[in-house]
Amino acid sequence: MPISGSIPGAGGPAGRAGPRAPYALTAALFLAYCVLSVTRYRRMEEASWDLGIFEQAVRGYAWLQAPVVDLKGPGFHVLGDHFSPVIALIAPLYRLFPTPLTLLVVQAALLALSALPVTRASAKLLGRARGLALGAAYGLSWGIQRAVEFDFHEICFAVPLLAFALEALLARRWRAALGWGLPLLLVKEDLGVTLAVLALVVAWRARHADPRAARLAVAVAAAGVAAAALVFTVVIPAFATDGYAYWEKLGEDGGGPLRGLGTKLTTLGWVLVPTTGLLALRSPLLLVAVPTLGWRFLSGDPHYWSTGYHYSAVLMPVLALALADALDIARHSGRPRVRAYAAQLPGAVLAAALALSATSMPLARLGERSAYEKPERVTAVERLLAKIPDGVRVEADNGPLTRLTSRCQVFWIGNTKGVLPAFLVFDNSSGWAGDPVAYAEWLHPGSRFAPAGEAGGYVLLQRIL
Repeated sequence: MPISGSIPGAGGPAGRAGPRAPYALTAALFLAYCVLSVTRYRRMEEASWDLGIFEQAVRGYAWLQAPVVDLKGPGFHVLGDHFSPVIALIAPLYRLFPTPLTLLVVQAALLALSALPVTRASAKLLGRARGLALGAAYGLSWGIQRAVEFDFHEICFAVPLLAFALEALLARRWRAALGWGLPLLLVKEDLGVTLAVLALVVAWRARHADPRAARLAVAVAAAGVAAAALVFTVVIPAFATDGYAYWEKLGEDGGGPLRGLGTKLTTLGWVLVPTTGLLALRSPLLLVAVPTLGWRFLSGDPHYWSTGYHYSAVLMPVLALALADALDIARHSGRPRVRAYAAQLPGAVLAAALALSATSMPLARLGERSAYEKPERVTAVERLLAKIPDGVRVEADNGPLTRLTSRCQVFWIGNTKGVLPAFLVFDNSSGWAGDPVAYAEWLHPGSRFAPAGEAGGYVLLQRIL
């Protein structure tokens, strides 16, 4: 069995995918992600308030104002929450299309775009057919699908940046790898550490071939750590009256890093097994995933431990390209079993991704007729919300807020801090608020409210005094 060149069978004429295949795959993924996001929005299946938060921030940028997020509290500056100025890039498009769907489409485009460098780099190392298999497995990976399902988050910018940076690293374009990595500093505060690790991997790989690039990479690593420290200790506290709010999550409820250890190990298994078959452990590129895994597993907040939400998305391009690198390394192994395992692994990880996508992952919804139908309850709720005039202050809970943030000043229910809303709207289908009018007047002593409508369990109240 040959141990140099492509993995056996990877580049034969019968197994070749066309040179346009990576672009076709990217387009197909974009369509799938878009359909999933838009259908969920039409059905009011938003997972959290994050889409509303980011729309308020982008709306501020779009109208050349401070990115104030009233959902986090009246006048709350978003840079006092997370340092993510990169989302201002959405502002020109949002100015043309002021709707939360703009954010969802942008996210779908960015996540799909990341499949292009993953597929190209994999194909260059392993041959087109296996490269396309790895690219498709990446695009269908559970971490990417969960990010699409979780409405919108700024990490959608980090995913393609990491993918392009690692593609350049594998191609030995050291300076390009660093160039793609530097904008991570504008995506989120913790990614300065990820940039530092990426730069150190570049330095290690370039140390013999290009010592000058290696020295530059070490400097970038130091700059990444320094920038992260500056953002954590100076920049964010300058915009937040209470400092950086997320330090407390490292030891929330006194649990510390050992809390939920079983769940954390299960998540680690999900990270390494179905996506890489454990072979990625043979590549130093996997070190780029360590900072993200580290802060998640040190946290006492159970939301960070699981496979849900968007937290694993930045890991996926690292895992995919670490696997491609490991497969390239494995072809030189003197152990026939390792070479045989490597030859079959691209197909295996694709099969795993397809099986999960067809059963338990969010994209499985695309095969269900109900995903494309708008429930009567949603239509009724939208008619109810249409009674609210543009530009007024509204206090709302998760369900209706993304229907209002593009045209009203929206506050989270119970967090107006003395600001009087013109309307309150919330889901009282379980009866948790008791008498809605009494609840509203308890929230705002001295004010009077009257019912303005009800639909699908949602109650609309108007302030009359």
